[in-house]
Amino acid sequence: MDRLRAAGVAVSLVHTGQHYDESMSDSFFRQLGIPKPDVDLEVGSASHAVQTAEIMLRFEPVLARFSPDAVVVVGDVNSTIACALVAAKQEVPVAHIEAGLRSFNRTMPEEINRVLTDQISDLLFTTERDARENLRREGVSDEKIHFVGNVMIDSLFAHLERAMPPGQTLAVLGREPFAEGTPYGVVTLHRPSNVDDPDTLQTLMGVLARVSDRLPLIFPVHPRTASKLEDLGIEGDSRLVLTTPVGYLEMLGLMKDAKLVLTDSGGMQEETTALSVPCLTLRDNTERPITVSEGTNTIVGRDPARIESEVDAILATGGKSGRRPELWDGKASSRIRDVLVSWLEERGKLDAVLEDENRG
Repeated sequence: MDRLRAAGVAVSLVHTGQHYDESMSDSFFRQLGIPKPDVDLEVGSASHAVQTAEIMLRFEPVLARFSPDAVVVVGDVNSTIACALVAAKQEVPVAHIEAGLRSFNRTMPEEINRVLTDQISDLLFTTERDARENLRREGVSDEKIHFVGNVMIDSLFAHLERAMPPGQTLAVLGREPFAEGTPYGVVTLHRPSNVDDPDTLQTLMGVLARVSDRLPLIFPVHPRTASKLEDLGIEGDSRLVLTTPVGYLEMLGLMKDAKLVLTDSGGMQEETTALSVPCLTLRDNTERPITVSEGTNTIVGRDPARIESEVDAILATGGKSGRRPELWDGKASSRIRDVLVSWLEERGKLDAVLEDENRG
């Protein structure tokens, strides 16, 4: 936002409120230095249909109020497709950051969001070169596609020095810190395919309990997952440490120093690759294949024997070293700014903005 404003672009920030837990929303704004949103739609949790519809209903008058020259959306959540649909129907151009990522699994709600958002976007910013081929196959014209790198890695590098030490995070959470130098792993689980079915979640928690016999695990529990664990009566212990959600700097510190990460999060697959930390993805596929082909990620699914075998291999050998993918250099946001500014200038929009500001 600051880079766009410095280039003369007026920017307004809309927060849909899709992620409503304080540790997962408000603390991220504070820790990352994100300005207070100009508009907070305060949508909260609901089914996919209800949440998407509610975002659309609340965003439409916001769009009418600001009359923007473009709407920028990020990622693959319900907010992404909802705001993109409203903009496209009002003939407002859409710019999609993290375009072209595909798991090729249409049972994932996020995959539907990705595909549909890309189809109605005018500018598509990709994090890896293969994303261009995905978009071309789906009929997206080449001139709309811009390979810029990964904005999540921009954030990671910008805040890495401020990452909170793991012992401090555990102490703040009221948990006994591990002895200094003790290896540990990090766990996150939140996808419906892993946590909504009681048998699947029970199986995964059993695997994690056995892994924790080899390596202590810290598991910040997503609110969605917490309610499911409560229903099953599952609690942690001194080696499988279940905690409330943590902020960005806390999670960054946990990941940075971890021996390994077990997750179903797409973002953490990217972050562990950037940090050179071995990652085991508890899914059957990934929309971020570059983290497997070039990074530190291994897809293990939900098979207990496979998960435990891969953990043992990492503990024995240190796991995949990988390398940082092309353009994951902390400068993606600058590239996006350059494309947006050039796009606005070509349409005569930037001059109009500057004239309005000068009149004011």
